[in-house]
Amino acid sequence: MASTENNPFKSTLQTVKIGAEECRFYDLSKLDAGKLKKLPFSVRVLLESAVRNCDNFHVLEKDVQNILNWSPAMDTSVEIPFKPARVILQDFTGVPVVVDFAAMREAVKRLGGDPHKINPICPADLVIDHSVQVDVSRR
Repeated sequence: MASTENNPFKSTLQTVKIGAEECRFYDLSKLDAGKLKKLPFSVRVLLESAVRNCDNFHVLEKDVQNILNWSPAMDTSVEIPFKPARVILQDFTGVPVVVDFAAMREAVKRLGGDPHKINPICPADLVIDHSVQVDVSRR
């Protein structure tokens, strides 16, 4: 879970005990239960992600309000942040991503910068399945 230190919604953070383990979650109904009930489930998922990751840097308090005030007639120019916990890339789309990161790191290094600063915000897994070819086996 993201740090709650700078999260303006930390007052909605609740604790529940499941067996011997204590789990923490943001209770979205404490934001505005009336508005929350009207949101489609997919928008609630975006809202939960925004509340959990709100740091007023990457995810702003205004972003959370934009999602909470979502409607089908909403202005399409409103952007909302989404920070998934993990991205899984299939080899067909994942290999170009890895190549792009390598190229960006090489360019930063060539310009005298620190190539380690070029990293995705969230963890990414690359799954290579059918593209592996075996030319010789058991010799």
